Amino acid sequence: MKELKVTNLHKTFGDKTLFDHISFLIHEKDRIGLIGVNGTGKSSLLAILAGLDSGDGDISAIEKASDYRIGFLTQAQEFPPDESVLEVVFAGNNPLMQTVRQYEKALINLNSDGSNQQFQEEFSNAEEAMNKQDAWTADSEAKAILNKLGIDTLHKKISELSGGQKKRVGLAQVLIDAPDLLLLDEPTNHLDYQAITWLENYLKNYQGALLMVTHDRYFLDRVTNRIFELSFGKLYEYQGNYEYYVAEKAERDRIAGEQEGKRKQLFKQELAWMRAGAKARTTKQQARINRFEDLKENLNQVQTDGKIEVNIATNRLGKKVLKLEDANYAINGKILLEHFNLLIQANERLGITGKNGAGKSTLLNILAGRLELDSGIYEIGETVHLAYYTQENEVIDPNKRMIAYLQEVAEEVKQNDGNQISVAELLERFLFPRSMHGTLVGKLSGGEKRRLYLLKLLIQQPNVLLLDEPTNDLDIATLTVLEDYLQDFSGAVITVSHDRYFLDKVTDKLLIFEGEGKIISTLASIMDYLKETEESTKVIKAVKNETKEKSKKKKLSYNEQKEWATIEDRIAKLEEKIEQLTEDMNHQGEDFSKLQSLQKEIDQTEIDLEEQMNRWEYLSEIVEES
Repeated sequence: MKELKVTNLHKTFGDKTLFDHISFLIHEKDRIGLIGVNGTGKSSLLAILAGLDSGDGDISAIEKASDYRIGFLTQAQEFPPDESVLEVVFAGNNPLMQTVRQYEKALINLNSDGSNQQFQEEFSNAEEAMNKQDAWTADSEAKAILNKLGIDTLHKKISELSGGQKKRVGLAQVLIDAPDLLLLDEPTNHLDYQAITWLENYLKNYQGALLMVTHDRYFLDRVTNRIFELSFGKLYEYQGNYEYYVAEKAERDRIAGEQEGKRKQLFKQELAWMRAGAKARTTKQQARINRFEDLKENLNQVQTDGKIEVNIATNRLGKKVLKLEDANYAINGKILLEHFNLLIQANERLGITGKNGAGKSTLLNILAGRLELDSGIYEIGETVHLAYYTQENEVIDPNKRMIAYLQEVAEEVKQNDGNQISVAELLERFLFPRSMHGTLVGKLSGGEKRRLYLLKLLIQQPNVLLLDEPTNDLDIATLTVLEDYLQDFSGAVITVSHDRYFLDKVTDKLLIFEGEGKIISTLASIMDYLKETEESTKVIKAVKNETKEKSKKKKLSYNEQKEWATIEDRIAKLEEKIEQLTEDMNHQGEDFSKLQSLQKEIDQTEIDLEEQMNRWEYLSEIVEES
């Protein structure tokens, strides 16, 4: 069994300690979610494990076998712009994939010029290598991964791809390479729901180990079996998925709070004694003085990640907000909006989701006034004060200090209770301690920059928020409080997102973009909608398959004839077994463990019986028709 061991890893960044001598072990088939507030070092830890960075001091903090392979998906994928998608996705260090890469490249060349003798020879050699290494299964699996991630243009250059396409190419690369350890930084960014669902199932069955950073709490809950939490330089481990982590984290914080309360009470007692003064400095009394000094030093030692409190007032919003009537918009002949109507009212909570490239962000740009319709009417209310949180931060001078960046908007901000709050206080509420306020923007992590950008928009006191993929690059703690804030926000919120948890929590209406101008409006939650869609798809496929099978099947095959001859006996035996197990349960009294075991066996037998009954029905129809 291959493992990776980290011992006493220490790393500082400026005045901040990212990792304070942390240690952990990653086992084969571990599914680990890495959690922490932006700036705690999640991406840095992945980079160190991938060998792109190192801790302070001894580099032998990481131990692994010499043949232990690691694949790393970063948030921002960087590939040589002149390389093709084919060259990138098969660029891993898996020897089998190198053979597949040569074969696929030779196939593309041969298809482009079948009469070229050199291409013919290269293809013949590549095909021979595929046969020799039995690489056809690997080739098929690689193509399945590419298909599920929506990558069907192997000949394209990287320079021709969008940022989202590059991210999917990077994800395909690490999955196809099949390393011993997958390091994934926000793997669900730029994926639609079908791809996310497929990736969930793929990672749950992955043969190697997984360590990932993700904001998608549904994804985290369904995939992981361990959680690592980074907090103030320490690493805390939890066995279980995200739901288990939330419960255990709450309990840990409760116990820590109680211990801190006891320390404070003891400190008050010792303080009273010190102020009263000791008449004589005996050894016993000196020990109490020493104890008092220790208490002073350790007081408030319990650190928590805190929470973001957003209590910023908004400007009054009139009845008229945003309106689109008979809206049409296309890009290069591709229809995004067709005779589309939309009315945004005060306190609207609208979620926009669906296929990539179907026009979701385009709609936000139209509502923000950044794009004009090809035809139709766009109206915006006179009282609308709009803020647009885009996928990309505005360009900020890296040499500008955080507090100065915010003071460009306001020195103070009005709260809902009418009181004024300073920018410095707001920064602290957004988990930026005073020691950081003078920090240069260029020294912030990507997540910290996103949090700062969000704060700048909010202190402008908007009454309409347009949010384009707000969950990307924000940590879960920030998202949790942002969700609570949006629920109490006294204005309209229109958000584009693929984060199912976020949409379920903050929206009460959805627009589902299916492409080519088709947009579905629903009041269902995104999870209910996806469930209904999945069930409908299964029904349609089942009907098609049944029709296809019936049209193909005229008579039983030899094996089916043997199965038909004995199936009724098997059904009878299963029914008898269920009766016997039920009788056994009636004689077990209060032996709970035995009752559980029998009930489990009954459940499985009933499943087997149902399968045999379905099989009998299928075979009997063929017998009747033949």
